[in-house]
Parts: sequence; C-alpha cells; structure tokens
Amino acid sequence: MRCVKTAPVWLAGLALVACQPGQDMSSEEAPTPAAAPPAAAPPTPTPPPAQVSTAPQTTNQASLLSEPNWAVLFAGNDLSSFNEVGDAEWNIVDDYVEARDFIQVFLVTKGHYTDFLLQAEFWPSPGANSGIFIRNDNADAINATDGYELNIADTNENVNNRTGSIVNHMAPMATVETDGKWNTYEIMAQGNHIVARVNGTVTADMENDEHPSGPIAFQNNGGTIRFRNIRIRPL
Repeated sequence: MRCVKTAPVWLAGLALVACQPGQDMSSEEAPTPAAAPPAAAPPTPTPPPAQVSTAPQTTNQASLLSEPNWAVLFAGNDLSSFNEVGDAEWNIVDDYVEARDFIQVFLVTKGHYTDFLLQAEFWPSPGANSGIFIRNDNADAINATDGYELNIADTNENVNNRTGSIVNHMAPMATVETDGKWNTYEIMAQGNHIVARVNGTVTADMENDEHPSGPIAFQNNGGTIRFRNIRIRPL
C-alpha cells in the first residue's frame, strides 16, 4: 500500500515540471535591425573666389574720344592743348608723349580749370621724378608753392613726397609702386576738396582753398616720363 500511495506523488511532480512555461524562441519575433541612416548628400562644391584684377585700368582711345562731357587734352596726336614751359623736348611716340632727363620742364594747358575730374595715364622710368600740377597761380612759373602738385616719385627720399602725395600739403595715404609700367592718375578738384587716386587707390584726400583755379601742368624733372590718354571733365 505504501507503494501505491507514493506513485501518484511522483507522477504529480512530473506533471508539475511539464506544466512550467518554457522559452519558445520560435514563437518570438526576431529583433528588427536599426535602419541605416540615409546617405549624406555630396557637398555642393564652393566656387573659387572671383579674381580681382589689380592691373591699372587704361582708357581705350576710341572711348576717350566718344564719351560725352569729356574734353580730350591729349590722345596721341598733337600737343595743341599745351604750351611748353622750360627748355624741353617733348616727343610724341606712338600714342604717348615723353620727355627724358630734363629738369623742371612742363607741358602746361592753355586753358584754366576750377572744378574738374582729370584722368591721365603715366609711365615713369625707375627713379624718375615727375608730377601733375593743378590750379597753378602762374602758367609761366609752375611750382608746388603756387598750386598743388600731385607727385610722381616712387623713390623720393622724403616719404611724404612719394607718388600720390600732394607736395607741401599731404603725405600719400597709401604706398603705390608705379615705376616701369603704365598707371592711371585720377584727380578730382571740386571747391576746396581735392582727391587723388593712383590705379584706383586713394592716395590723397584733403580740403584746401589756397588755390581756386588755374592751368594743369605735366612735369619732367629727371629720368623718363610718358603721358597718354589725358582728358578732363568739368564738375
């Protein structure tokens, strides 16, 4: 009888074990892999920076003659707009006029000017000394005291009188190098306000009313200087 009582207990234990919940992996969903991030769009190429030319802007002779409101003083043909002051030889070569190795000689305009915009191209030899004089009191005695001299002298011993300065009045606001190449000079005189630009760079900007009007003069004071495409517009 003990065996009969014991067997059900042992079978019941087996039944309990069989009823324990099992881990059925086949009934569970496999984990979904994380979605791959979208591919990055290729970067848009950055265009190269625009190239800014630092070369002096020259004036085409055709436009020099055709633009309205400008009076042409020299376009490579003759010097009829000027008087020669001093013992000089100004020679027209191709489209420019030049003088070599003279001291204090000038091409002086026959007209007198008050408010104007002047444009000229110039070529100085290394070490040359020259200048553009405006509003001079005496057309027969051009100097930096009786008018304003916009200097052309890259190697002037006095740095205050280098190219772009207004001699006796204002040192150049920027250092420019002009020897041995063509350059542009732009001079604006309006009332007591005078502004000079060399190759587009402002080199002088001042107010002074000592000299209100007068001729314009182009100087040779040593070395070789050439001028071309000279024109003026009233303001």
